[in-house]
Amino acid sequence: MAPSSLSLDPSLGLPVVYLVDDEDVVRDALAWLLRSRRLLSEGFASAEAFEEALAAANVRGDWPRSPSCLVLDVRMPGTSGIVLFERLVQRGLLPLLPVIFLTGHGDVPTAVSAVKRGAFDFVEKPFSNNALVDRVELALQASAQALTERRARQATAKALSELTERERDVMRRVIDGRPNKVIAEALAISVRTVEVHRARVFEKMNVKSAVELANLLRDLGV
Repeated sequence: MAPSSLSLDPSLGLPVVYLVDDEDVVRDALAWLLRSRRLLSEGFASAEAFEEALAAANVRGDWPRSPSCLVLDVRMPGTSGIVLFERLVQRGLLPLLPVIFLTGHGDVPTAVSAVKRGAFDFVEKPFSNNALVDRVELALQASAQALTERRARQATAKALSELTERERDVMRRVIDGRPNKVIAEALAISVRTVEVHRARVFEKMNVKSAVELANLLRDLGV
């Protein structure tokens, strides 16, 4: 059994590869291939089956909770891979769940179009086992990065919610570039009090400068 080349933050949880293909033999072969690289997988025989599992897992709206990717067949009976992909895009699950399409030669233009709309990649059948797993590992790394960024945004939002109203007043003026003296006059408080509030804001928001604070809030969309 070959070791996986993945090196992910253990706190993110074990990575999972979701396999959606209507052919049992394809899913079984992919599952075996992933096991050979020490990767967990879950198989689904249709887009509908995957969506049912997704609905159950997404009760709290924080799915996926560990690095994940989806290996998805383009052509399937019922809901096609492309339709499922579009639904995932609408739900905002990319790039938390990077999608790798499995496609036949005739579906390459469709897969290329999907990549332009946010799919991670496509692999044409018959595919090279090592090349496919290499792409899966890159997709899992991308998912891990997206999860880390989501965790950072959540931590920032939590820290922001814990600021007092006065700290928020000072913070808004600090990121506008106003000196402590001007802030003190605007809020009718002493310069020393402004300095204390400023220091507490920096500590709670885990930043060291007004520029870093402004960038952090901008990334959060505040």
